[in-house]
Amino acid sequence: MPLLAVHNLKKSFVTRVLFEGVSFEVDSGDHIGFVGVNGCGKSTLFRILLGEESADEGNIYISGGTVIGSMSQTVSNDNCSLYEYVVEVFSHIKDIEAELDSVNAALESNAAGSDRLIERQHRLHEQFAEFGGATYASRTRSTLLGLGFTEEELNRSIRTFSGGQRNKAQLAKLLLSKANLLLLDEPTNHLDIGAIEWLEGFLGTYKGSFIVISHDRYFLDRVTNRTIELKDRRIFVSKGNYSRHLELRSTARELEMRQYLRTKKEIKRIEGIVEQQRRWGQERNFVTAASKQKQADRLKATLVAPERDSASIHFAFTAKETGGNDVLVAKKLAKRFDSKSVFQNASMLLKKGEKVFLLGDNGCGKTTLLNILSGHMQPSEGSYYLGSHIESAYYEQTMTSLNPDNTVLNEVWDKYYTTISHKDICNALAAFLFRGEDVDKPISLLSGGEMARVQLLKLMLTKANLLLLDEPTNHLDIASREALEAALEEYDGTMLIVTHDRYLVNRLADRVLHMTPNGLKEYIGGYDDYLEALSNQANETVESKHSQSRNAAEYRERKAQQSAINRARGETERCEAAVAKAEAELSEINEKLAMPYIASDYKAAGELSEKADALRAEIEKLYSRWEEAETKLSELCAND
Repeated sequence: MPLLAVHNLKKSFVTRVLFEGVSFEVDSGDHIGFVGVNGCGKSTLFRILLGEESADEGNIYISGGTVIGSMSQTVSNDNCSLYEYVVEVFSHIKDIEAELDSVNAALESNAAGSDRLIERQHRLHEQFAEFGGATYASRTRSTLLGLGFTEEELNRSIRTFSGGQRNKAQLAKLLLSKANLLLLDEPTNHLDIGAIEWLEGFLGTYKGSFIVISHDRYFLDRVTNRTIELKDRRIFVSKGNYSRHLELRSTARELEMRQYLRTKKEIKRIEGIVEQQRRWGQERNFVTAASKQKQADRLKATLVAPERDSASIHFAFTAKETGGNDVLVAKKLAKRFDSKSVFQNASMLLKKGEKVFLLGDNGCGKTTLLNILSGHMQPSEGSYYLGSHIESAYYEQTMTSLNPDNTVLNEVWDKYYTTISHKDICNALAAFLFRGEDVDKPISLLSGGEMARVQLLKLMLTKANLLLLDEPTNHLDIASREALEAALEEYDGTMLIVTHDRYLVNRLADRVLHMTPNGLKEYIGGYDDYLEALSNQANETVESKHSQSRNAAEYRERKAQQSAINRARGETERCEAAVAKAEAELSEINEKLAMPYIASDYKAAGELSEKADALRAEIEKLYSRWEEAETKLSELCAND
């Protein structure tokens, strides 16, 4: 029997339908990833499952042995201690304790009705023992210590902890609640990479079931065995993690489109017969026409349009000037606030066209270093300079540079009205999904994702040749992250990026700089290369003789060569896939052009011919890119 079954749920807000016909089950051991664009209704569905909101239609069935625990995106900011925050999970036991104290006090005062009080005292003692009242305090303490908190931190105010530590406190509550079905809403928010990896380890070995909302694809691939996607008001369920879900959805969409087109073609053929029979005008012809019309109507009732591609942002970062080979040089930078040192001895050299990622624990000074390099803050020690003809642009994760009193349009117009026309700015806003009345929304009323889109648009319009990006994928859904990644991949300038998005690091990184209080440590390649290097370092005592004899320059060159090969192979595969997709689309258009009812419609035929010409031009460009990528890959492999 499933832990939870959802049947035909529907939810609307005023005239907008969030979702409808939603049905799925959660079985024991299911680790489910729940994905979808921002605002599609994922968190609303969670609140319905928790009983905090009601659905317009449908039913939810929860089995008798199911205990649901939830973890929200935010933690209470009450001024209570860490221990007090977590022990709230045992509030029912504390209520029993309070009532016991009241009953005991009444008995000591020889209150009337002592027989009734003694009976109540006995029942309360039984409940207290049944719920583990004698051990709940020690269990709370042991769980917190087991999650890495210290004895001293138990009495610290919950307000003083980082977002990652607060998420651990929420997990402590879930562990103590004995829930066997967890609903986790963006649990990786505010976590650094180390904390995310800890959470992955916890969820990977979790014996119960969970549904997790997340935009972190690397995280989803590591912890889930089923995927639910909410799109176009419907849900799509797949067995497997997020990457497997993408493969299955691509195949399913292709099959759905073929069936949809076949059904539409059959309806048109039958309706042609109906029209013909009616023109002939005999009694038997009207009978045949009525019969055929019923057949067409039955097919129309089964006709379901395939899902549409969600609206996505169209990024295009370009550098207006190439600049020199040495883009940014930093020498022994340090920063202190009063007597507290944040970091020291931070040195780096960024070369033209490099994509470098800055990783490190929360609080190690990554954002502070970007503020220094962007000129927003002065270092306590050391120096840095930008190379010849280098212009930098800074994306700050706090987004304090946006004027809350501005509208979306004015926020962009005020900065670029002297160089970009009003029409072009409106077109750019539309490409970033701000259309119609959206451009008049005040910045103060935007969601985190909407503010991120405004800031990314402003960054794109600078045409700077050095981008300093602080958590650029925060607040973006998966589709927007993929669009941003594609744009950054094509960007011909230089980038220094702070992020916890490991998928982004793997796709783009030439180098990783790991930040410590005493400086920066360099690793060649992406995130997986970085992990491999850390693993090798952990074993270096065993391989010390071999490590000492290794030529550092040769090792770096080999890793750089392998990283280049991986990127070239990826580009080759992407080009091949793009060619196959474009040729399939061209083939479908040619098939349509061959259809008599299309050929006789000059307007439809003309539009399809224009699309075919555009596709042919695109295919020629793709073949050229593919040939260049294969040539580059062959050269790299020959030199490997």
